[in-house]
Amino acid sequence: MNVLDKVMKPKSIAVIGASTKEKTIGSEIMQRLRDYKFAGNIYPVNPKGGMIEGFQAYTSIEEVPGEVDLAVIVVNSKFVLDTIDQCNRKGIKGLCIITAGFKETGAEGAEMEKQLLAKVREYGMRCVGPNCLGVLNTNPDVMMDATFAESLPIAGDIGFVSQSGALGGGILNILKDLNLGFAQFVSIGNQADVNAETMMEYWENDEDVKQILLYMESIQNPANFRKLATRITKKKPIIALKSGRSAAGASAASSHTGSLAGADKAAAALLKQSGVIREFSLKNLFATAKAFSNCPIPQGNRVAIITNSGGPGIMATDAICENGMQMAPITDETKAKLRSFLPAAASVKNPIDMIASAPIEHYTQTLETVIADENVDMIMVIYLPFLGLKDIDVAKALMEIKAKNPTKPIVGVFMTTNDFFNNISNMNVNMPFFMYAEEAAEVFLRLDEQRQWMSKPVGKAPCYDVDKNKVAQIIRKSIDEGREQLTTLESIDVLQAYGIRACKYGLATNVNEVVELGNSIGYPVVMKMTSKTTSHKTDVGGVRVNIQSEEQLRAEYADLIAKLTEKGLIDGLEGVIIQEMVKGNREMVCGIATDPQYGPMMMFGLGGVFVEALKDVTFRIAPLTDIDADEMIKSVKAYKLLQGARGTTPAQMDQIQETLLRLSQLVTDFKFIDELDINPLLISEKTGEGIAVDGRIKVRMKEAQEALKDACACGCNCCG
Repeated sequence: MNVLDKVMKPKSIAVIGASTKEKTIGSEIMQRLRDYKFAGNIYPVNPKGGMIEGFQAYTSIEEVPGEVDLAVIVVNSKFVLDTIDQCNRKGIKGLCIITAGFKETGAEGAEMEKQLLAKVREYGMRCVGPNCLGVLNTNPDVMMDATFAESLPIAGDIGFVSQSGALGGGILNILKDLNLGFAQFVSIGNQADVNAETMMEYWENDEDVKQILLYMESIQNPANFRKLATRITKKKPIIALKSGRSAAGASAASSHTGSLAGADKAAAALLKQSGVIREFSLKNLFATAKAFSNCPIPQGNRVAIITNSGGPGIMATDAICENGMQMAPITDETKAKLRSFLPAAASVKNPIDMIASAPIEHYTQTLETVIADENVDMIMVIYLPFLGLKDIDVAKALMEIKAKNPTKPIVGVFMTTNDFFNNISNMNVNMPFFMYAEEAAEVFLRLDEQRQWMSKPVGKAPCYDVDKNKVAQIIRKSIDEGREQLTTLESIDVLQAYGIRACKYGLATNVNEVVELGNSIGYPVVMKMTSKTTSHKTDVGGVRVNIQSEEQLRAEYADLIAKLTEKGLIDGLEGVIIQEMVKGNREMVCGIATDPQYGPMMMFGLGGVFVEALKDVTFRIAPLTDIDADEMIKSVKAYKLLQGARGTTPAQMDQIQETLLRLSQLVTDFKFIDELDINPLLISEKTGEGIAVDGRIKVRMKEAQEALKDACACGCNCCG
């Protein structure tokens, strides 16, 4: 048996710190357990004994006569550790620690929480909290409300995890108004033991929980979250409201990728790759939850609109199209049937306008007819109050039809008074109702996103044959010299060692070598300085392009040396790279930036001088799968340029995708790479290849030293 069942499905509960004093947490929890009619035994524990809320109280947990599955602890924080010891002696395996005063208060509280977790692990317990609102389960066999929210919970199909106790309490108090119910609710508080990932995995195969909602301020273990969510979202939707921002401070990063990564990009990428639907407000979170509670997953994204007013029908059409869905092509058979009962002034094309005089019978007949159309996947029904037609009567008629036809999502848009929505909140509804068509279009989009995700194949992360030892040697040399920034030449060598197509090049340290390389590569060529002290070459005139001849090459080299000498930068110069000049006007960028919480992030998008100006870039968390890489390429606006706009050679999409996957393998193999930019990744007009024209790599010095400390000169760890 899952030990977490002792917390979520207990047969007996002890409230340690139960109280007779009104408006205390110990009193409120006892009242909730009593009023919600908990199905098992309730044992209040209070040093004074007596009766509490009609139950016999015991002076200590060890005096309780029966077995106890769950201890809800509300004693002062200084007594919590001793209380856990007592619970262990009693054989209790489930804890919900409401008490605050742990790591949220500072170093002393954090140390006490560390000891708390050590005891929980030693005793084989599971613990929710500390510093939390509590837990609830509305299953008729459990009927547990062990929270101190003001209102009793409403049963539903949602498993909800809240990192904020106060927010969770507020939500529980307005469930009725939201027209939603929870199957189970957990306020994880400081998440010393049980966290969002714990509950996701617990609910994965729970039949009561049809969808999982998360309010998160942080993700403790992003890699584990991704693994679990990717699997679970194939079975049921996970909808997350992620507040807060990444701690990356990426605006201070020196690379293009790092400077663009910032803020919330890492969390957004992680959730997208995991199939989690992300919302940015409580309003949208619960609108989406309402849709999943009352709608099946559609078979496609073709939407039919039924309305009694043309204007709202047109606005609804705009909202559907702007959200990337299709207006369903109504069949001729359906149109003929609609004409048989609708007035001549009605429009039977989609959107179907029944006109303002439509009675209830036209609503029901039209909906039944449209449901039967095989070209229709989802239906939006719009109502405006005309000619005394009552909104609640129309809603009831629609719900009767929905009950007989459960296989297609139906959403009502009722542009009426708030009284209607108040009345609906007191009814057992089977379809969601909204005031505006835009809200309905957004929930249709969420349903369709879940459909697409569930049908999407699981991506694969290929493993390429690469020269890992060569990269280790290059980085080892750099850190031995005290450099966290690899030179341009070193960076290009790293890319080539991982099979990434780069320009033909060579390093020259004097004019004779410069000329020899230029003549052997063939003109035109590019000349780039490579320096151990100067990373941004263009700032000092260190990049010379379109050199057409030996004479021009000699002159450019002489001018570069003169300028570096004049600026006092000549000492850091390693030499110059002579590189083939690839012709192409399409410049992309790809790279890696490291978020301290989420790890390495991959970037792809429009590059060159536009990278930071237009910011047409997308991010994913490494390691990438082939599907991740494909989506990255297709999600940027510049994708149309890659396809071959205005007669240009189409880019080799498979080769660009492989470049991203090889970069992902590189940063997975060498986790201490902090930043990496390929800018530009130039698309050859001749072949369509994505060619790395320039590279820039930075490592985290201490991590690199630790990881490579046993590496020998040849990089194989075999020289002793």
